[in-house]
Amino acid sequence: MTIASATQSGPGRTAADPADPSAAPIQLTVVRRDGGSTSFDQTKISVALSKAFLAVEGPEAGGSHRVRDLVVELTERVVAALTSRGDARRSVQVEDIQDQVELALMRAGEHQVARAYVLYREERTKARTPEDAAELGSERPGLTVRAADGSTAPLDVERLRVVVAEAAAGLDAVDAELILNETLGSCYDGIAQHEVELALVMAARSYVETEPEYSYAASRLLLDQIRRETLGRVHGEPRQASQADMATAYVEYFPRYIETGIEAGLLDPELATFDLPKLAAAIRPERDLDFAFLGLQTLYDRYLLHIDKVRFELPQAFFLRVAMGIALEEDDREDRAIEFYELLSSFRFMSSTPTLFNSGTTRPQLSSCFLTTVDDDLAGIFAGIRNNALLAKYSGGLGNDWTPVRGIGAKIRGTNGESQGVVPFLKIANDTAVAVNQGGKRRGAVCAYLETWHLDIEEFLDLRKNTGDERRRTHDMNTANWVPDLFLQRVEAGGEWTLFSPDEVPELHDLYGTAFAEAYVGYEQAADRGEIRVLRRIKAVELWRRMLTVLFETGHPWITFKDACNLRSPQQHDGVVHSSNLCTEITLNTTVDETAVCNLGSVNLVAHLTGSGLDADLLRATVKTAVRMLDNVIDVNLYTTPESERANQRHRPVGLGLMGFADALFALRIPYSSDTAVAFADSSMEQISYHAIEASSDLAAERGRYESYDGSLWSRGVLPVDSIELLREARGGDLTVDTSRQLDWDTLRAKVLRDGMRNSNVLAIAPTATISNICGVSQSIEPIYRNLFVKSNMSGEFTVANPYLVADLKARGLWDQVMVSDLKYHDGILSRIDRVPADLRELYATAFEVEPAWLVKAASRRQKWLDQAQSLNLYMSAPSGKALDELYRSAWRHGLKTTYYLRSQSATHVEKSTLKGTDGRLNAVPVTPETPAVCKIDDPDCEACQ
Repeated sequence: MTIASATQSGPGRTAADPADPSAAPIQLTVVRRDGGSTSFDQTKISVALSKAFLAVEGPEAGGSHRVRDLVVELTERVVAALTSRGDARRSVQVEDIQDQVELALMRAGEHQVARAYVLYREERTKARTPEDAAELGSERPGLTVRAADGSTAPLDVERLRVVVAEAAAGLDAVDAELILNETLGSCYDGIAQHEVELALVMAARSYVETEPEYSYAASRLLLDQIRRETLGRVHGEPRQASQADMATAYVEYFPRYIETGIEAGLLDPELATFDLPKLAAAIRPERDLDFAFLGLQTLYDRYLLHIDKVRFELPQAFFLRVAMGIALEEDDREDRAIEFYELLSSFRFMSSTPTLFNSGTTRPQLSSCFLTTVDDDLAGIFAGIRNNALLAKYSGGLGNDWTPVRGIGAKIRGTNGESQGVVPFLKIANDTAVAVNQGGKRRGAVCAYLETWHLDIEEFLDLRKNTGDERRRTHDMNTANWVPDLFLQRVEAGGEWTLFSPDEVPELHDLYGTAFAEAYVGYEQAADRGEIRVLRRIKAVELWRRMLTVLFETGHPWITFKDACNLRSPQQHDGVVHSSNLCTEITLNTTVDETAVCNLGSVNLVAHLTGSGLDADLLRATVKTAVRMLDNVIDVNLYTTPESERANQRHRPVGLGLMGFADALFALRIPYSSDTAVAFADSSMEQISYHAIEASSDLAAERGRYESYDGSLWSRGVLPVDSIELLREARGGDLTVDTSRQLDWDTLRAKVLRDGMRNSNVLAIAPTATISNICGVSQSIEPIYRNLFVKSNMSGEFTVANPYLVADLKARGLWDQVMVSDLKYHDGILSRIDRVPADLRELYATAFEVEPAWLVKAASRRQKWLDQAQSLNLYMSAPSGKALDELYRSAWRHGLKTTYYLRSQSATHVEKSTLKGTDGRLNAVPVTPETPAVCKIDDPDCEACQ
């Protein structure tokens, strides 16, 4: 067979690695659709490109120097892309070449030509006969597969056919033969076993952009790979099992899996004392098929247990292991473990990442979030940094209250010197977060909070800037403003604002509401009398403008509201909320002696829908079990500091949230930008809140009230929805919050007064970026980002297509390759595609098309039911000073406790090229929505809350 060499762009250069001049040129063979092969000829690419330009620009394009030069340049780009991958494969398929042609056209900005090329490809595909497809599926003779031990065997095409058929079972839009043919076209003689498995997965993944069901097919093909790896490790010999085999294979595997994990020192030996046959019999193997590809790949890469990077944990064993760990101290452990397993494996509820990582292991640090207050002396500061390291080690997310630390120029009595302020210590905290990377799973994640009256607030605003003294920058740490109401009232009144060092105004840190305002004015008067040594005065509106400017420029500091967090806190009798957490949804009291701890999990809203709305009975059952699971975490948890154990045992806070809100709106045909969506946010959160409070009260009757219950708002009959009036009164009525309700809150209030509460706090909405991937639903309460995009996280890059939109477009005869191309070109936004009907444009409006006012309205309706807060991202397509000012004042006036990232659009969005063949870690371009220079939609820093 003759194999032609292909040159890269640039005179005299070959397709060899440019870093190795002595390397031989890479040579390519083209695999035809009929399974045969031919030598690579780049002139065919030039001809195809020329025809595409002629089709769009007419015959005159043939004589255009611009077109001729562009054809040469694009041809060289295509050849370079085909020959620079560096893998062992020396053959390409026709489809690969065509993909690269389309990619080159898109990247060159020749979108109309690319569209014509897409249409041509689609017409050619339709023109092929069924006999052509059957011929492609014929067995390719002479191919061998190389096993891990170096032995070879013939390629088992029949087993591939069975595996692919299982992957396509029940997926009407998935063509099993297409996947098989694509896979066979990628195989070569002597291919490694793992490469065959990868080829199967990649073949299915390449069609996700045109048909979302291929995501499930790809997941099932990955599952076959996981079964081979896992069963072989547990049984000590090579094993393969089809999905049909797993009904019995799981039962045999599960006890051996527990034994393997204990012997490796990874699983708690107590798990072996469960009735393992009973638990194994409860496993639902069919639920392995419910994962979309992104979910299963994420699970494989980061959650399934391994020994020397060889997985020994199957997905359903993973869920059951987590359930067993949470049920360790239950009286009826097996039944409770099965109950918890049912909830997790059905995706109705998902525990947060630390719980999933560590439950049932020898290091069961299951809590999600930790909040600390840093004391104002060297011992206290470095004790706080040390605690950060210990808490972050096992996946905790941190929120630090730095307000007590004195400001620049404040007197240090011990040395008779002057303080350099809080910033140098924040730099050390930042570097500690980077150093403690949780065993390589992710870097430590921390957010520093500072009150707006602190003397160093202006330097604090600059911490995330890319310019200035690097010794006073913290590029890896999140920051947040802790804003009292008095400051915003001064902004609106055009008044002055005074900055103090906390060592001279010690009361302010622990005061809020009218008490804070009175004390603050008193200190200002003392300053006027010359009784305050260090201070600075500034126009309140100037500081506010700078806060908003820096928020837009760097994504930080976030804006959170001190008084709303405290005046509505159930625990205001026992301390003060000095900060929120890493993701701004936790609002718990902290002191130097108590590190607040919260234990998180989220209800999957869309899993509780019927044709007419939420299934109230199913939702109640889910919430009841979920709250029990979260409460159990407190007792089985590994505490790495005494301050965190003390706080968690005294107050027992948990945070039940939700995810899949956007999916629920799609399923109910409700546009995000509508009063109906706001009403659904209200009613759905009301039901979750009601059932969660009821469940905690039930646990109090069964297990006892939490230690600091007496004196709490709960003990006074004040539920979260009632506490709105405390905030309204403190603000003199300046509050825009709807207080309507639909359920029987009087009966629940009476129950709480009678039985008490097991948990000081019950509700908080976390971001859920990772666990929502596992469940295959939209993140938390977020609007959809794009209808077609590439999602990037630590597991790679994944094509994500909105399946609800695809189904609607199919039903109207509008889903084709041209629509895919248009979605790419228009960044997944429908409003720019004329042939999409208006009702679909409205229903599937993306995050930057939704006016942020709707986000605030919906958040306000949820906030009234929450005893903690919610991670609320705000999106602005065209931010301005006036728009930002109005947005954040509106959030404050609507009673929100916190806000999270401000997300504005980056200069470039979705990759305007084919996603086929680029959906993977080897050659994909990660595309994520970003604010300028920072914030990703799938923020890896915040997985502790997910």
